[in-house]
Amino acid sequence: MGEIDGLTFEFSGAVWHWRGPSPYYFVTVPEEESAVIQELKAALTYGWGVIPVKAQIGDTEWTTSLFPKDGGYALPLKDAVRKAEDLSEGSVVDVIMAPTRSP
Repeated sequence: MGEIDGLTFEFSGAVWHWRGPSPYYFVTVPEEESAVIQELKAALTYGWGVIPVKAQIGDTEWTTSLFPKDGGYALPLKDAVRKAEDLSEGSVVDVIMAPTRSP
């Protein structure tokens, strides 16, 4: 997968825990960035509305897919990322994120 022509987002947000049937941790992508992604989603999504991205918090980089949520997007945080960066619910993080080409 390759990044989409230098399209990169930088934002801060708090880590939150979704306690659904499959609990997971996320950071909400802010409205402004979500709006840009929404405009480009036809070119970015590979199905189900998820958007593949490469993300970085601190020294940790990973690939994942944004989940649509409440008209915006949520960035899932893998356990390995949370452990490497010592993150828990409520931690405020600085995110660098770039959409990638679908597999």
